[in-house]
Amino acid sequence: MSKIVVSIVMGSDSDLPVMQAAADMLEQFGVGYELDVVSAHRTPQKLFEYSKNAHKRGIQVIIAGAGGAAHLPGMIASMSPLSIIGVPIKSSNSIDGWDSILSILQMPGGVPVATVALNGAKNAGILAAQIVGAGNKEVQDTIVAYKEELSKQVEEKSKRVKC
Repeated sequence: MSKIVVSIVMGSDSDLPVMQAAADMLEQFGVGYELDVVSAHRTPQKLFEYSKNAHKRGIQVIIAGAGGAAHLPGMIASMSPLSIIGVPIKSSNSIDGWDSILSILQMPGGVPVATVALNGAKNAGILAAQIVGAGNKEVQDTIVAYKEELSKQVEEKSKRVKC
């Protein structure tokens, strides 16, 4: 699938080392994606335009990573009809990551954001692929194969450890 259907955004380019894991998983599943920096606090006009128009460009899922106050995922969710996956990031201005986790996790009723673990961009990529895969058999088949491989890996580890 080369068509871009997932958008990965982050509040700062310093978040890219974490968010790259989402991109890596989407590549593994053959899901087209884009990457961009959209700051809720420093580029609010870009945030508004992006949030209101992503679905019009064919985007199906948005993965938004943010550290510190972490308003990006929630602000996008407030304006977009798409599924939003928030990735809390432990950043240099973070309070051990808890500020980011709670900012993304504790959304008010009516404005949902699916939230993964702190720095959990890999799972965000998998979840986005699963959402896309619900309507795309080719992507779904790659996810089934991925999960079967995970199971095989655990069985092999079990054989090595088991007494």
